[in-house]
Amino acid sequence: MKFVTSRENGTLKHIHKLVKQKKYRNKNKQFVAEGLRTCQDVLISNIHIDVLLCSENFYTRNLELCNRLESISDESIVVPNNIFNVLSDTKSPQGVMLVLKTLDKTDDIDKIDYNGKFVLLDNVQNPDNIATVLRSADAFSIKGVFITKDSCDIYSPKVVRGSMGAIFRVPFYIINDAEEYIECEFNKHGRSYAACLKDTAKTLGDFEFSKNALVVIGNEANGLSEMTINACNYQVIVPMKGKIDSLNAGVAASIIMWEMSNNE
Repeated sequence: MKFVTSRENGTLKHIHKLVKQKKYRNKNKQFVAEGLRTCQDVLISNIHIDVLLCSENFYTRNLELCNRLESISDESIVVPNNIFNVLSDTKSPQGVMLVLKTLDKTDDIDKIDYNGKFVLLDNVQNPDNIATVLRSADAFSIKGVFITKDSCDIYSPKVVRGSMGAIFRVPFYIINDAEEYIECEFNKHGRSYAACLKDTAKTLGDFEFSKNALVVIGNEANGLSEMTINACNYQVIVPMKGKIDSLNAGVAASIIMWEMSNNE
């Protein structure tokens, strides 16, 4: 472990930019994951660590864990608690963060085995919704998640933290355009279902999903575009008995994924 006391240290500046800037994360193909649970998930998933950063308090209280993490890290740093708190994205930092290489499988998108259930997020902006979708995809054994480039950054600290480790387990892919991917790729392998509020939509629970199925979830405020809806083979709606007329993207996607998993 290297002890660093200056915020002007190059690695600390690098970490600060990774926490704050999407463009910087994309350029360096790295992101920051913070917290004790993250450390445990990384060890279980056998993921290599580019940089391990600990506060003094965390290091002295978790020597055994820090030694395990250091053994799979290229660089390991301990900083004073006040410096760690400045770098952290959380209100109550636990004292440990990791710099990791990006995890998306986009480069292998041509090798996907489409035998299974998938989810596509089109222009979803709320990081909590993306985190919820990842957690539910993990819970219901969804084969993969596609995310359009205009969606919220999946590597933002809020998504990484909110996914509760699912980001390390669920394969995900970054795509340019939902309509194009559905029409030119997925529909060759399975059936696509647009989640929308149209009167023509099939009611969830009244039908069985195709063996190879993709559900498409749209923007929180505007839903899916007509072009994307038309690119899909079917439309699906979640039935609601109360007075509310819509669900947020994460909740709707989770309900649909649960139903998809029941059709296995």
